[in-house]
Amino acid sequence: MGKYQKDAALLLDLVGGVKNINAVSHCMTRMRFVLADDKLADTKAIEELPSVKGTFTQAGQFQVIIGNDVADFYNEFTANAGIEGVNKEAAKEAAKSNQNLAQRIMGNLGEIFAPLIPALICGGLILGFRNIIGEINFFEDGTKSLADISQFWAGLYSFLWLIGEAVFHLLPVGIVWSITKKMGTTQILGIVLGLTLVSSQLLNGFNVASTDPADIPVWDFGFAQVQMIGYQGQVISAMLAGFVLVYLEKFFRKICPSVISMIVVPFCSLVPAVIIAHTVVGPIGWRIGDAIANVVYSGLTSNYGVIFAGIFGLLYAPVVMTGLHHMTNAIDTTLSTLYGGTILWPMIALSNIAQGSAVLGMAVLQRKNNQAKQINIPALISCYLGVTEPALFGVNLKYGFPLVCGMIGSAVAAVVSVGFGVQAFSIGVGGIPGILSIKTEFWGIFLLCMAIAIAVPFVLTLIVGKKKLSGKDLESKEEAAQPAEISTQKSDNSAETVADAVYAPLSGKVIPIDDVPDEVFSQKVLGDGIAIEPTETVVVAPCDAEVSVVMEGSNHACGLKLANELEILIHVGINTVDMNGDGFKMFVSVGDKVKKGDKLIEFSPEKIKAAGHPTTTVVCVTEEGSAQQIEFSSGMDGLAGETKLISWK
Repeated sequence: MGKYQKDAALLLDLVGGVKNINAVSHCMTRMRFVLADDKLADTKAIEELPSVKGTFTQAGQFQVIIGNDVADFYNEFTANAGIEGVNKEAAKEAAKSNQNLAQRIMGNLGEIFAPLIPALICGGLILGFRNIIGEINFFEDGTKSLADISQFWAGLYSFLWLIGEAVFHLLPVGIVWSITKKMGTTQILGIVLGLTLVSSQLLNGFNVASTDPADIPVWDFGFAQVQMIGYQGQVISAMLAGFVLVYLEKFFRKICPSVISMIVVPFCSLVPAVIIAHTVVGPIGWRIGDAIANVVYSGLTSNYGVIFAGIFGLLYAPVVMTGLHHMTNAIDTTLSTLYGGTILWPMIALSNIAQGSAVLGMAVLQRKNNQAKQINIPALISCYLGVTEPALFGVNLKYGFPLVCGMIGSAVAAVVSVGFGVQAFSIGVGGIPGILSIKTEFWGIFLLCMAIAIAVPFVLTLIVGKKKLSGKDLESKEEAAQPAEISTQKSDNSAETVADAVYAPLSGKVIPIDDVPDEVFSQKVLGDGIAIEPTETVVVAPCDAEVSVVMEGSNHACGLKLANELEILIHVGINTVDMNGDGFKMFVSVGDKVKKGDKLIEFSPEKIKAAGHPTTTVVCVTEEGSAQQIEFSSGMDGLAGETKLISWK
């Protein structure tokens, strides 16, 4: 019997049997299922399997976290099930059948906006800092700001607008680029099209409303005139223009002979796209964006605004779980453009805080449950900093009542926020630090709203949890509390020499694993560790060890086993399994003995970035073996083979 045959057989039954599996694949750490009916999967029972470290559903795929041995588990699972797996891309295509039209649209919208969100957050914070520096009169009896009394702060106030203007006025460039990247067409053409929407030759879009129509410049073609209006800050116009370019390029690629495609396709795609953008889809998109923003703004500022706010605050967290929340990014940005601020975004920040506060209540209730603490604490911190998925899927949805308690607290806080007209400059950090993006005149009331979003869900969760949770939920199992026996004997498969530490496998900036943009790693589902933002392209053995696992085909990760039974996983890039090995070369095989400094993997950062993935490389301890008091070092520049990252006793 194979090592995982029993768990594999149980998992097959728990996901609903062979008939419920449309497709199955795996990456370095996870089984990825496309199920005919997700409701047939018994998530709670699956998570209790010894081999399973957690589950979650994303983009139509039910994912089961196994760890380093996922390839062995996968082989035993497919053999037991009598089915053949598919590659990850095929699984993703199959997963689309589990999504309705709205989910597919929102999923694509989310993928378009995801690369832009860091810039929008940065821009919102910068506007907040500029407001503090130059707009609030703190000095001389409330008549002068910091910029008025200090040349340094006046210069900084002016300088920061360089970034603010780039983020908000030139946003269409980023939007069109992101669309071409998502759709797999030529990104530089997207950048050029975006630049034509915000060219300095055009009347700045922010000045159109205050300009007499007779004074708006035009292109005069004799038979027709086109207004020379820029689309600074316009979201929907830029999106429509981007899709026009994408489909024109795909059309001309299809019909154009390859021998002349380098010349014909760019010209025949870009020129018509620019014309259509400025004559058709640009004006249409402008009107659509204005209409949506006006409806939202009018609704939230009307006599019934608090009712809309209560509904939005109540339902936002469930909407996040469907992926439909990505639409709010476009609405927020348009509101900021039209009205100089957004009423919507503060409610989003408060919803995040409320869900985090529900987790805080669970953390207090389950303070004696060591297994729950490992999930609750990271999820709480993540949620308070604006990333809600670990809290929603890992804690609140699992138990049900914390989700509802968070929704109630969010609704109450949203009503107060909208009732007092709280506005943010733009999108910001979606949690407690989000106050920096709130207009300073609303700081006092927003602090009250934050207090409500913290107190109400926390208290409700404590009250309901004391009645709902069983003793098993509140305390660790006795066997879990007992330390496992650790064998000090060297196995036949271990490395011949005992390593004293794990050193950097490649050079680069060493960061905490909490900062890794992947929840499986950042939430330490597979184990604690560190990560590296690489400056080199070769991964070397960080110590003497034996190769315990390699990701054949994708070649983006490998596992090592040390003589003291400690095991580590080295994972190059995030979600790089999607690349199917393009840009990666593996130099070792399972069972190889390696010495510190031996070459393991070579990779192309350019190809990883072109595929839309971070190059962040993770080094995590998946099994501790006989090592005790393991310590992790980060926050410095690491040198391959020289900088000690992981040590123990």
